Amino acid sequence: MRQSISTVPGQAVAPTPHRPTARNGPADRWYVPVAVCFDAAGMALPTAVALSAIGAAHPVQQAVAITVVWVLVGLAADRYTPWTWDEGAPIGPLVRDWLVLFGALAVLRTVWGLGDAPEAVLGALCPSLAATVVCRKAIHRHVLAVRRHARSLRRVLVIGEAGAVDAVVGQLAERTDHGYVVVGACVLGEGEVLSGVPVSARLRVGEPTAPDEDAVPVAEAAEALGADLVFLTTGRSMGGDRLRRLSWALHDRGRRLMVLPGVVEVARRRVRIASAAGLTLLDISPPTRGGLPTLLKSATDRAGALVLLMVLAPLFALLAFAVHVSSPGSVLYRQERVGRNGTPFPMWKFRTIVADADRMKGDLAAANEHDGHMFKLRRDPRVTSVGRFLRRYSLDELPQLVNVLLGHMSLVGPRPPLPEEVARYDQVEMRRLSVKPGLTGLWQVSGRSDLSWHETVSLDLRYVDNWSLAWDMRVMARTVRAVLDGRGAY
Repeated sequence: MRQSISTVPGQAVAPTPHRPTARNGPADRWYVPVAVCFDAAGMALPTAVALSAIGAAHPVQQAVAITVVWVLVGLAADRYTPWTWDEGAPIGPLVRDWLVLFGALAVLRTVWGLGDAPEAVLGALCPSLAATVVCRKAIHRHVLAVRRHARSLRRVLVIGEAGAVDAVVGQLAERTDHGYVVVGACVLGEGEVLSGVPVSARLRVGEPTAPDEDAVPVAEAAEALGADLVFLTTGRSMGGDRLRRLSWALHDRGRRLMVLPGVVEVARRRVRIASAAGLTLLDISPPTRGGLPTLLKSATDRAGALVLLMVLAPLFALLAFAVHVSSPGSVLYRQERVGRNGTPFPMWKFRTIVADADRMKGDLAAANEHDGHMFKLRRDPRVTSVGRFLRRYSLDELPQLVNVLLGHMSLVGPRPPLPEEVARYDQVEMRRLSVKPGLTGLWQVSGRSDLSWHETVSLDLRYVDNWSLAWDMRVMARTVRAVLDGRGAY
């Protein structure tokens, strides 16, 4: 189980091991040329083959010209910049780039008569779009694999108060899908840093008395640690002119600076930079709760559930028979769960426990292995032999497709909680009920019962605030692998 650091004000902070220090430099030294080459190959080869197949004139020359335009579109849209690795190689921006490419080719054809009929070029570009998606996904998976082994990471020096430094280190330590490792800190004041990161310098809490009072120790720390960039947390003691002067000093010494505004778990697509009267503003769009996206999600949920129910009907019959002959009791298990906005609903599952299991739960409460509001036992004595198999591959959850069809649940969403769990929720945890619970979700594809309660809530809140249809598609694709892996299913 991952270790995490508490960032609740006033709460004791447990030391959190930060990621191993990597000395082999950031991944962008090799990523840009590799990404450009993969993009060029993914566009040129399928396009040349497709143009040859339709009998286009000069297919190789056209493919080369199209590839050059494609790479230029990517460069103009900053598709090869380092932060694109952390976005999971999303398909949406790639499709937009592809449409820009097609528009650019249409302009070229009009001006210089380049290429054949637009519909022929469009058909020839379709295979290249699929090939480029596959290439970028492959690169992203490789980047994640490299990062999990603490290689190709950017070395970061953090500046801020002790609590803020601990919060940054803890947030980064929870996940490995980013490219940063904290190697040191410059702390404002004399507060104790509990996360274990070395403190390279102490800065004055109030305004500096000399222009270079911050710049010299920070620059020396960055040089000594070989930091690639500096993370700066804002606060009462670090803002305005002081931040500006420090940025000048770092930039003059060739160090990059990233300012952390304190906003967490907000998808980049929801953030827009604005300015007014010299002020830099972060415009954060609200989570999607209505409109066309939610209508499309609802339609996709019900259509998908109906199709799956029809396709899986023979499997339902087989599983029902297995449950029936394995132990006495009903085939289906009905349990009240809490849905969107606290509305209760009956949820259905294939029965995996003995008939009187609910009465036994009180006797087993002291053996609960989960640290939160959920009740979980790795070797629950109430689970039948067939039930263990069903839970191992999440087959017991399939009847919830009926709940999706009826509108109680969604295909993707947070885990549906029990009423007794909701009764103990605090204000933050109640936010999980802002959307419909899901048949699958980030919790299910990230470790399920092996996750701590803190990690479970964090994953659900990340989904609640940032969900999109594209994200739902990715979660459903990952569900297949999670089901076959079976990790955390008990």
